[in-house]
Amino acid sequence: MARTRYASDRGLTSRMLVTMFLLGLVYVVFVTAFFVIVPKWGVVALVGAGLFLLAQYFFSDKLTLFAMHGRVVTPDEAPELHGVIDRICAMADSPKPRVAIADSDVPNAFATGRNQKKAVVCVTTGLMRRLDPVELEGVLAHEMAHVAHRDVAVMTIASFLGVCAGLITRFGLEWGLWGGFNRRSNDQNTGMILLAVVAVSAVAYAVSFMLTRALSRYRELSADRAAALLTGRPSSLASALTKVSGEIARIPSKDLRAAEPFNAFFFAPAFTKGFSVSSLFSTHPPLDKRLAQLSKISDQLSRGA
Repeated sequence: MARTRYASDRGLTSRMLVTMFLLGLVYVVFVTAFFVIVPKWGVVALVGAGLFLLAQYFFSDKLTLFAMHGRVVTPDEAPELHGVIDRICAMADSPKPRVAIADSDVPNAFATGRNQKKAVVCVTTGLMRRLDPVELEGVLAHEMAHVAHRDVAVMTIASFLGVCAGLITRFGLEWGLWGGFNRRSNDQNTGMILLAVVAVSAVAYAVSFMLTRALSRYRELSADRAAALLTGRPSSLASALTKVSGEIARIPSKDLRAAEPFNAFFFAPAFTKGFSVSSLFSTHPPLDKRLAQLSKISDQLSRGA
């Protein structure tokens, strides 16, 4: 992690390291099994997934801003927003990221960029209308903690296996549905080989998906904790969380569905009303867990005062 005054959490760090180790273990098993079954496909699949993730890694700031219709703003265009960012940078002793605004009524914020030099912190117009300056500071401190922790780079690397396995599963199923499961070649049962490839890839994708989502939830808790300790106002961050979550529930489903693909970047996930698989395997911890952690930090700060 780059030198800043953001506090670390050994408990969360150890859990993240264990999760990364398990992801690496699944990756080794998957690659070994895949190369044993179909060595030529293995090279093609890994190269394709690698190119995709390299593009995501190097251009994440531009891609995310473009997709969210965000635009970088100057201090003259958004003096209050820049003022909050400047205060956080001074407290954290960190370089200032680019500041952007997305014209959306969904109250949210996100940070992207592979490092601090390429970082962008973006807030929606809906968030700025609904939060007071102290609450906004808590949200932006959370997002800048992601930048300090290099979370975009970490999550991009962690998702490599899932992307690779997902692509193989999809293309394998499509080929199989077009007759690949029934073909024979050189006295080998090509259909059975293809079925084995799809099965191995599907299992690897499912396991890596679960581990990556767990890692994402740990990193959200870590960013909450770092922001609360940096600002010294965990109650403001808790208030912002409660307000944003409540306001998101009032946003029309059409707007929420458009925002859902970007939940991994958001301060708070944008879910449509009711149960969904996306809420079951969320990129973020439950609201009550985040509030409980902030309440615990508030008690610790009160006792230390």
